[in-house]
Amino acid sequence: MTFEQLGLIDPILQALKTEGYTTPTPIQQQSIPVVLQGRDLLGCAQTGTGKTAAFAIPVLQLLYNERQAGNHPRGIKALILTPTRELAIQIDESFAAYGRHTNLKHLVIFGGVSQLPQTTALKQGVDILIATPGRLLDLMDQGYIKLNQLTHFVLDEADRMLDMGFIHDVKKVITRIPAKRQTLFFSATMPGEIASLANTILTNPQKVEVTPVSSTAETIQQAVYFVEKNDKKQLLIHVLKDPAIKSVLVFTRTKHGADKVVKDLQKASITAEAIHGNKSQNARQRALTNFKSGTTRVLVATDIAARGIDVDNLSHVINYELPNVPETYVHRIGRTGRAGASGIAFSFCDTEEKEYLRDIQKLIGITIPFVNDHPYAMADTSLVHIKKSLPQKPDNRHRQRNHGNNGQRRNFRGSDRSDNNNRQRNHPHPQARQNSQRTEEAERW
Repeated sequence: MTFEQLGLIDPILQALKTEGYTTPTPIQQQSIPVVLQGRDLLGCAQTGTGKTAAFAIPVLQLLYNERQAGNHPRGIKALILTPTRELAIQIDESFAAYGRHTNLKHLVIFGGVSQLPQTTALKQGVDILIATPGRLLDLMDQGYIKLNQLTHFVLDEADRMLDMGFIHDVKKVITRIPAKRQTLFFSATMPGEIASLANTILTNPQKVEVTPVSSTAETIQQAVYFVEKNDKKQLLIHVLKDPAIKSVLVFTRTKHGADKVVKDLQKASITAEAIHGNKSQNARQRALTNFKSGTTRVLVATDIAARGIDVDNLSHVINYELPNVPETYVHRIGRTGRAGASGIAFSFCDTEEKEYLRDIQKLIGITIPFVNDHPYAMADTSLVHIKKSLPQKPDNRHRQRNHGNNGQRRNFRGSDRSDNNNRQRNHPHPQARQNSQRTEEAERW
């Protein structure tokens, strides 16, 4: 299928051609016709599947057609609500690219910066507003934003809104927009509270689910390095000796941890920068720009900071620390292998993180192969505690793989599957599992 077959108008087709787009992704193929029909949509797809274009392209076409028909009164017609500044900026860039020939005005607003340029732009008139919840409500309360003309509402990354504690702000926004509207709801995962929210704001929606919930892309090659916690720094430097790793996004659980990794890499003469909530907006944008241009080889990020990072041809993701929430692993490695491209994801697992690895493997339904011949290998790589809850289904393509590093061959050996998947398990730190998601990684934006 081509974009022409989706019934898109010439101004948008010209823009897509300029961007080099030829074939829509599965979620775009399924979503664009539904949105063009004016229906509500519930989209469930993992990160990197092309969700932004799936809603931006049809919204632009609907607004353009309304304007051409003379049925386009002044005011904000479309609102895209998203959790982070970085993601908001990238969505705004997408609207600029796809809508370059439509003459529709779009604006992005977020907190942490002066509101003056944003309020000035609002006074000049805006058709499409991309916003984070806090700044949106603030400017609404000040009277700068009125949404009484709104006809299209997009809630993007709904599950991350929940993770970041923004769900109440989202509900406030919903009470202040017209009840008669088209609503597009996108989420990578569908926990109970998010499903309940979707049920309350969508009207007879068409559901689009292009991949199983919480699955990882098949184009991403995954591997685990078992390593003691104190040896992770040296292991990372060792792995980065591979010249094939041109650009790599490294994840830590905390902002302090990200800064420490950057210092360690810089001491080893490896260009690295950190991106997290304690950095100023300008500093984060500068680090991201340097990373995209190749000036910086390694970008070290916390989970929330990285959610909106979209880098073409990112070859590697490294989990310096495994996430304590298994769904986060899916989001992390989804930064590579985007839009059908291939990618590689390495994870460093120390003794305390083996339970996290078990939960991750149970969620994604595969056994992640492990590298057994690196110089900082953990003395005890026993997976006894992990075997109990692994799924039974075979996945032979993950049993053994070879990956080059400095001319050496590596064997990726997967752990055994369990024959007792239904056995009830007790997490060694149940309280930590309940509360850890609200630790330092859950930075507010």
